[in-house]
Amino acid sequence: MLVNEVFYTLQGEGFWTGRAAVFCRFARCNLWTGREEDRKSAICTFCDTDFTASAKYTEAELVDKIIDVWPTGAPNPMVVFTGGEPLLQLSASLISQLQQFGFYVAVETNGTQRLPGPVDWVCVSPKADTMINIPRGDELKLVFPQELAPPNRFEHLDFKTFWLSPMDGPNLEENTRSAIEYCLRRPQWRLNIQTHKVIGVR
Repeated sequence: MLVNEVFYTLQGEGFWTGRAAVFCRFARCNLWTGREEDRKSAICTFCDTDFTASAKYTEAELVDKIIDVWPTGAPNPMVVFTGGEPLLQLSASLISQLQQFGFYVAVETNGTQRLPGPVDWVCVSPKADTMINIPRGDELKLVFPQELAPPNRFEHLDFKTFWLSPMDGPNLEENTRSAIEYCLRRPQWRLNIQTHKVIGVR
């Protein structure tokens, strides 16, 4: 398995904001190579996450690494699989092994791949005009605005919570105002702020 990093931090977005978790960031994505020279031709052109550098793990090594990163003796362990696109590599056996060790397993995905097995929490973040292969879950987190991914395209899907995340970058202030206005007009949506960037953690 190709992994960018495994680290312990506070969740900065969505329902679990402020919750301690191990993050396992897989390398590789099906919507962009991660190389700057390919950004303009990518399906998702606004990604701000480094998922290119990678270490190689066997499945057993990755299980051990995640367990090791969680503080010894701390209760209620949680792992968040993210990327890149985690579902290009995440396996049912990896999920099952961590659940057997007591981990609450969450996945943050672009939704284009199918889940390999049952997880405890599913967050889908659609990009551009891609096909969503996970039509139900716990949260749908949409970066806003996206010309090819207007919020109303996803409102029929079976998610418990719908978030609008203002697109970061030079237009963040304007995008935040637009997202606030949209949430006020369509209260199915909630505003999602990247608090980890505000408080200065990964």
